[in-house]
Amino acid sequence: VQLQASGGGLVQPGGSLRLSCAASGRILSIGTMDWYRQAPGKQRELVASISNGGSTTYVDAVKGRFTISRDNAKNTVYLQMDSLKPEDTAVYYCKAEVTVPAGGGFNEVIREYWGKGTLVTVSS
Repeated sequence: VQLQASGGGLVQPGGSLRLSCAASGRILSIGTMDWYRQAPGKQRELVASISNGGSTTYVDAVKGRFTISRDNAKNTVYLQMDSLKPEDTAVYYCKAEVTVPAGGGFNEVIREYWGKGTLVTVSS
């Protein structure tokens, strides 16, 4: 299973970006999908989560500005980022809980997969 994130770039304060993260491979189902970010010199933090039923949670710093969504048919999660601030500058990572085949027969296992980060820079 691979997660491919895209959509990062340079944007001015107040601008918008939309990140995408598509999962591919031998996937039986996908549970919770998350976006994390890591700013220079800081620990990685959870930004937003979405369950397979569509329930969402956000870190306080992005509430009202970021929107997480998913397309289950495409195994893709999105992060719409509006009213961006310089402090949103970070490498953004997606993570997914994926049910995959395990061994023979009908065995399956849930594993966490991470995508490679995509850099978001908010600067004038």
